[in-house]
Amino acid sequence: MDARAIIAKVRDGTTPSVDELRWFAAGLASGAVSDAQAGAFAMGVLLNGLAEEGRVALTLGMRDSGDVLSWRLDGPVIDKHSTGGVGDCVSLILAPALAACGVYVPMISGRGLGHTGGTLDKMEAIPGVTAQLPESELRRIVAKVGCAVVGATGSIAPADRRLYAIRDVSATVESIDLITASILSKKLAAGLDGLVLDVKVGTGAFMKSAEDARALAQSLVTTANGAGCKTAAMITDMNEPLAPTLGNALEVATCMEVLSGDRLAAPRLHDLTVALGGRCLALAGGAEGEGEEKIAEAIASGAAMERFAQMVYEMGGPPDMDRDWRTHLPKAPVVLPVTAPTSGLLSGWDGQALGLAVVDLGGGRRVETDRIDPAVGITDVLPIGRGVEAGQVIATVHARNAADAQAAAQTVLDAVSLGGADPDYPLLHDRIDP
Repeated sequence: MDARAIIAKVRDGTTPSVDELRWFAAGLASGAVSDAQAGAFAMGVLLNGLAEEGRVALTLGMRDSGDVLSWRLDGPVIDKHSTGGVGDCVSLILAPALAACGVYVPMISGRGLGHTGGTLDKMEAIPGVTAQLPESELRRIVAKVGCAVVGATGSIAPADRRLYAIRDVSATVESIDLITASILSKKLAAGLDGLVLDVKVGTGAFMKSAEDARALAQSLVTTANGAGCKTAAMITDMNEPLAPTLGNALEVATCMEVLSGDRLAAPRLHDLTVALGGRCLALAGGAEGEGEEKIAEAIASGAAMERFAQMVYEMGGPPDMDRDWRTHLPKAPVVLPVTAPTSGLLSGWDGQALGLAVVDLGGGRRVETDRIDPAVGITDVLPIGRGVEAGQVIATVHARNAADAQAAAQTVLDAVSLGGADPDYPLLHDRIDP
């Protein structure tokens, strides 16, 4: 095998063979492929794409470049993955709800990326929780509790870690083929029986148009099924924050309210969790409508809260998270209400701007080495379609100091649209079945 010959094929619009793509993925992990060659390959794929067979081969090669887990449990192993948005903390509710329904969820998650929050950063906003756990701890917690939300170890899909870093500095992040291989190589390495993908579309998502979101969802579903994992996708709305809260500890607090049985604390978050959970249980062999009922009951009955609290404790957190979570979560010292400058219908939010406001507050990273402030963020974000009066609170900023709070408040005002018609975005835009 020769990396130059493989790159030349991609450059010329020809998909390399299955063996060539698997060899290239192994070379990314071993160092046999140089940074220059990896960058040239990524640019060729961005410009010319890979056929379906090529996407499957690259995904499997990247998966097999490191450890691939296998499980011997008395129930199905299922996971969910979101392509990222603002106020999207579904995983913290869904994983324990699925566990309460007899499904095992080894959820290998990521940190914040750009304007979107990271599930691991939210978990680590809980004092004592460590999300970077060795494989032995992941296995122990999943077997005992039914779920664990953790980061990938260094031995999971190392080819993806190398290629992603190169894509980030070579203007090739947007390739649907490479996004597909990146997401699925890590998820499939978890040894899943089924996977549900939540592909976001809208102002707060990476995919702004319905066409782009559907293209990514279709690529993910066909590739994952081609790789042997039963997979479905839902295309869901991100034209406003999924929960009325942005920021790590603040989103955990909202999840705790929902897990306490308060659907109205975040109705869109609750309803999407139920829909995704029903799809997960359908992949596990049940009926989808019955699955949604089971997930809703697991949340309403407190069973999901019990699993979440157990998971937190097993990951190093407090033993009473289900009872005293308000006392455990950090709080920002400056709280500033943001009021509407005029009256009118709240017709839109720039979700990306809101997410970046949280990053500017210290709740996200500009560079990989930045430390996150878990307490900062934005709460009380009014939903689209709500009529507001001048002077009414439309959001609340939580900041470390007054200057940061004022800057974030101005960003919130710039991000809101007052006036015009209600766009009435559906929560669920589309679905793609196996």
